Amino acid sequence: MTPAKRLIPATFVLLWATGFIGARYAMPWAEPFTFLAVRFAIAALILGGIMLAIGSRPLPRRAALNAMLIGMLLHGIYLGGVFWAIRHGLPAGLSALIAGLQPLVTALLAGAVLGEEIRPRHWLGLAVGFVGVVIVLSPKLGSIGGVTWQTLTASLIAMAGISAGTIWQKRAGTSGDLVTGTFWQYVGAGVLTTLASFAFETQQMTVNGELIFALAWLVFVLSIGAIFLLMVMIRDGAMSKVASLFYLVPAVTAVIAWLLFGEQLSLLQLLGMAIATLGVGLATAQPGTRARASK
Repeated sequence: MTPAKRLIPATFVLLWATGFIGARYAMPWAEPFTFLAVRFAIAALILGGIMLAIGSRPLPRRAALNAMLIGMLLHGIYLGGVFWAIRHGLPAGLSALIAGLQPLVTALLAGAVLGEEIRPRHWLGLAVGFVGVVIVLSPKLGSIGGVTWQTLTASLIAMAGISAGTIWQKRAGTSGDLVTGTFWQYVGAGVLTTLASFAFETQQMTVNGELIFALAWLVFVLSIGAIFLLMVMIRDGAMSKVASLFYLVPAVTAVIAWLLFGEQLSLLQLLGMAIATLGVGLATAQPGTRARASK
């Protein structure tokens, strides 16, 4: 593995963890499905321009439809469910805890759908990682306001969406040009969130500096930067190992919130970060090597 590829997992975790910055700034000024529809449309336009500039070959119809389905699951359902639940009062910590089930669900699906062998050490790593996530998020779980069957269901659907989307990407969407495939993903996600915005929202947005910053950040850093790294990891690695990296996201997010916004970071959370990192190391280590958080 080249040095550049060794940096991909850590870079992905860092970029993915910054997603809360955009959500924090955007949600007071836009409805979730409307905001996501605009985000996906801008990302698709940018990728379309890149495709024209580099002369990308079009995908066959079946591959394009697969990419659209992956986009609906990985971007539309996952982000739509998370944003909607938080918008309707679900504490972000509880939402993140539910999303923390994703590596375990993905590992189960990888074994059943992809036939991947998941060794006992990997299962132990996934379990240890989830314990670490619970510890990191525990100070934020005190509030129970906004916990309804609707918000919990939305979070569970979001978690199922990203799990199914990553599995389907591995099974059906890893061949072909990444730029073209990701373009069709955002077309699919944009169609889904646009329909949801017309069905459930008023499409009103208050355009100001915070919303523009959030939109730019989420488009360029998340929808293009982090997603391309995720696609590369899905193409090149085992799904259970790729999914385990998501256990590091709450810890990195907590550190960023401490640095940027002065949010409390306790010794208990630092312990949880260490446990989550150990779990990822166990889940991603190759046989015959020492466990490590990234390869």
